[in-house]
Amino acid sequence: MIALTRDEFAKTFDFSILKPTTTEAEILEGCRSARQNNFKLLMIQPRHTELAAKELKGSGVLVGAVLGFPHGADLTETKAFSAEKLRTLGAEELDMVMDLGAFKAGDHSAVVRDIAAVVTAAGGAPVKVILETCELSKEEIVIACRLVQQAGAQFVKTSTGFAAKGADPIDIKLMRKTVGPAMGVKASGGIRTLDQALIMLEAGANRIGVSAGESLLTEWDARFGK
Repeated sequence: MIALTRDEFAKTFDFSILKPTTTEAEILEGCRSARQNNFKLLMIQPRHTELAAKELKGSGVLVGAVLGFPHGADLTETKAFSAEKLRTLGAEELDMVMDLGAFKAGDHSAVVRDIAAVVTAAGGAPVKVILETCELSKEEIVIACRLVQQAGAQFVKTSTGFAAKGADPIDIKLMRKTVGPAMGVKASGGIRTLDQALIMLEAGANRIGVSAGESLLTEWDARFGK
């Protein structure tokens, strides 16, 4: 069992509000919750970046935004432009989707160029690359992780949460084994209970994407106390 305090547990959360129907009122409520619970980061769609950055300024909660989401099929130039623009709007971390079509076609150089363009445009901000692991074999997960490393990104991430399946602890273990201890591994997609979250962390994730942040902490308090 991984040893964590409540605060350390909350600091693994990328609290995610990514539904396309999300309103500004819901973003403001998400900012309130992120501040109150001292989550690591609030992850939002691009159009909400400026609002979230304004609301969370000085709170210690980071602002993250997605790009090329959820399919990864945007032009590389579009992804790079999004990265640069999101940074100017206040995004401090960026989660991008790998070009799955290029990867499946075996065009690994295109995958690396795509990611590297975003890493460059991000100007030093951490970039997490979503592999959509449910679409990949175990061998492909290893290859994808190595391509992400080659491109200079800081994290590999399991899922968008919009595919057939989300994070799997077996995949997390494989990703961690592949990238080693220095690189970030984010488990995301379908993590709704305390046990699921703890299993992902035990498997080697150091960040988890969750939309049920408050309920996870409620479970923590019921089991371990505040």
